[in-house]
Amino acid sequence: MRYFVTGGTGFIGRRLIRKLLASQDNTVWFLIRESSQTKLPALRDFWGAAQARAMPVFGDICAGNCAVSDADRRMLEGKVDHFFHLAAIYDLRADPAQELATNIEGTRHALDLAGALRAGCFHHVSSIAAAGLYDGVFREDMFEEAENYGHPYFRSKHDSEKLVRTDCAVPWRIYRPGLVVGDSRTGETDKIDGPYYFFKLIQRLRAVLPPWMPAIGIEGGRLNIVPVDYVVDAMAWIAAAPGQDGRCFHLTDPAPKRVGDVLNLFAHAAHAPAMSLRINAALLDLVPHAVRRGLAALGPVRRLVDAVMNDLGLPDSIMQFINYPTRFDDRQAAAVLKGSGIVCPPLDSYAAAIWDYWERHLDPELFINRSLRAHVDGKVALVTGGSSGIGLATAQKLAEAGAVTLICGRDPSRLAAAGALIEAGGGIVHCYQANLADMADCDRFIARVLADHGHVDILVNNAGRSIRRSVEATFGRFHDYERTMQLNYFGALRMTMGLLPAMVARQSGQVINISSIGVLTNAPRFSAYVASKAALDAWTLCAAAEFADVGVDFTIINMPLVRTPMIAPSRVYDEVQALTPADAADLVVQAIVRRPVRIATRVGIAGQTLHALTPRLAQTALNTAYRLSPDSGAAEAQEGQQPAHAPSAELLAMQQLLHGIHI
Repeated sequence: MRYFVTGGTGFIGRRLIRKLLASQDNTVWFLIRESSQTKLPALRDFWGAAQARAMPVFGDICAGNCAVSDADRRMLEGKVDHFFHLAAIYDLRADPAQELATNIEGTRHALDLAGALRAGCFHHVSSIAAAGLYDGVFREDMFEEAENYGHPYFRSKHDSEKLVRTDCAVPWRIYRPGLVVGDSRTGETDKIDGPYYFFKLIQRLRAVLPPWMPAIGIEGGRLNIVPVDYVVDAMAWIAAAPGQDGRCFHLTDPAPKRVGDVLNLFAHAAHAPAMSLRINAALLDLVPHAVRRGLAALGPVRRLVDAVMNDLGLPDSIMQFINYPTRFDDRQAAAVLKGSGIVCPPLDSYAAAIWDYWERHLDPELFINRSLRAHVDGKVALVTGGSSGIGLATAQKLAEAGAVTLICGRDPSRLAAAGALIEAGGGIVHCYQANLADMADCDRFIARVLADHGHVDILVNNAGRSIRRSVEATFGRFHDYERTMQLNYFGALRMTMGLLPAMVARQSGQVINISSIGVLTNAPRFSAYVASKAALDAWTLCAAAEFADVGVDFTIINMPLVRTPMIAPSRVYDEVQALTPADAADLVVQAIVRRPVRIATRVGIAGQTLHALTPRLAQTALNTAYRLSPDSGAAEAQEGQQPAHAPSAELLAMQQLLHGIHI
């Protein structure tokens, strides 16, 4: 058999040509732009066929007669047994004008070419989108009954199919595949569509919740998903079957699953929480369409929706599929395929392969430049409290990555030692002595930094102090709260307020505030420390909302326990697992590269959730830990002495359970 294929370099087309060339008796001509000649070696390797059996024909689907030369038309006339038309745009995000031009006018040009070549049969690859959002069962012999196909993609598939039915000069067959995903055996794909749009959401859930915790999802309509290998095998078989001209074939899953079930299958494959608590999306239909349309037209609502959709990587039109109302009858395709062994596999048999291939090869995260240098090289980065601990480790990484690194501290000797250590690693650092608990000194320091460097691109508010002392032990020590708040909150605030104007003027900048897991878990014995960090968190979120549209980002890092000099006086932490300063600095790097609103551990998020859902249970658990753990020596009646008793076995066990939480 001799075939001519448009769209042969695309997702389905490449695989169809490979299928056709599996028979040594077949020859394939395929349409390709002259500018795409560099793709030919890779295509032939993919097909595993000699050049004489897979021959390019140069042209363009968007031009009359597909811009095939007169010489090529004369050469092909009368020689094409089957003309497969696959060239189209299959992307909900595509430009509507381009989509309509390519899918409709491209089909018209392909029909003209097939007629000129006197092809034996024109095989048009349409889509279930040609049915629009038909409410009910759509049969293969239905076409005019399609409804609600106003979306540009739906319209283009419907109108291009109409051209085949009315204008085709040769016998024709039409194929309507469902939502085509990767190969059911390998998961291989190069086309992100349909359920793939929800993969980032599943990945986000996995990042913040353990797999055993139930999540909230949606019920929704039924999605008809099919793997590309089934579509290709079915088309090749039906194309060779006699007596099928003038018919349409649904290449669909006979047992489609609801949106919620589809998401749970992929969540299971991703080891993410199951969306066990599902809301029926059909409830949205209770809101009159005019009301929904009016709300969507409001600027603030539109902006909120756009922010959510962009954050999750979802196209606007995906919401039309949430309550997808159409079921597809495939009895004609099933009758032709009977006895061939070609059946659509159930989604649960290949969901894991689809997820695995996407996460290994197509996840957008894989293409993000995660090198710190790409984000800080040549930029001015200021780290407060940079002479030791987290601050020093962060400053080292910034300097090594090419940032103009600034650090400050109170102790001149420790500051000088930190500067020497950073310079020994090949970085450039500017050291400033400053006491951030003194507002006047803060102002002096800010003025000096702006005079020396003009602005700061990245501010890491790391300087802080911690006091581990129960409320009962501070009845006569109100100054504990004052001095903690003075540095942790007012000092950080003074620095930020002093450097923000230059960031706003440049419409660029980032403020990273080092907070604590204690803000999320409300750890006992840290009321002064946690309160100061909670105040900083609250201010940060307020400011982030105000500056969200001027290019200045704010990030909160709710640090778990880090083994620094700050925790050394509390011997109760000697046996507790804690991050190293370098580990903590990696979280700061993550904040710079990804610029998230918050970075927190799963334990911290679980603690916050527990306090929100069952506050009494959370209090009981923390009270138990509080009663098991002793005060530090500094909190005892005699300053500077350590408690006589060692941590109990129960306390050590609870510390392991509440890994990273201060108790």
